[in-house]
Amino acid sequence: MNNLVLRTITGIFFVGIVVSSIIFNPLFFACLFFCVTLLGLHEFYKLLQKGGRTPQIRLGLVSGGLLFAGLAAVANKWIDAKWLLALLPFISISFISELYRNKPSPFENVALTLVGVFYIALPFGLMNFFYLPELHYTFIILLGYFVILWINDTFAYLFGSAFGKHRLFERISPKKSWEGSIGGALVSIIAAGLFASFDHSLSLIQWITITVIIVISGTLGDLVESMLKRSLNCKDSGTLLPGHGGILDRFDAVLISAPLIFVYIQWINY
Repeated sequence: MNNLVLRTITGIFFVGIVVSSIIFNPLFFACLFFCVTLLGLHEFYKLLQKGGRTPQIRLGLVSGGLLFAGLAAVANKWIDAKWLLALLPFISISFISELYRNKPSPFENVALTLVGVFYIALPFGLMNFFYLPELHYTFIILLGYFVILWINDTFAYLFGSAFGKHRLFERISPKKSWEGSIGGALVSIIAAGLFASFDHSLSLIQWITITVIIVISGTLGDLVESMLKRSLNCKDSGTLLPGHGGILDRFDAVLISAPLIFVYIQWINY
């Protein structure tokens, strides 16, 4: 099958699943991204193993899964925030576990295990807070976040392919261009205006601010993941999504942008 056709089919299926989970129910979204979190963590640790590192994979998966589940439960008012304190001992456990593994570079192993949790599980977990409390649960902000993210990614690629001449960050990603990034940003701002006109939970300025954060941090997130793969001499993070690579390839922009959007939404709330 032609790679473009395969990529398109996978993309449509992927978008349909994510959008359905957002619109249908916050529990559905939490369950979907709990699975995405575990797959992303496993992919991250396996990449490190290919690069000769020895992270604590099982402990990383358990602690990352619990962190995501805890954040989702707090965001949806299923538990009190104080229960998140129960996760702090996992930091100590990661150091203690290394005493019994007899692996080289023990402190590097601990650091890489914890980096996986904070790089992957934390951003995914924080997306559960993308709503305004006074509106109870509304999917519009979370939906807008993903739509703007996808629009920026898609049109940056299209504009870059058609007009790209000036490299954005050639050392890390030779194909990314300033022309593509600017084109993606402009179309994303138009999309933000459409969201503001159809939904008044956020003002036009707030939607544009969210878009600017997404465009800048999402692009940097893509570069960060490219830097990770280059450092480990890998082309793709995985093969789970045909034509797209792995979980980290598909959600690289989310991993850096989600914490910043979370902070901005909390600023709006309080």
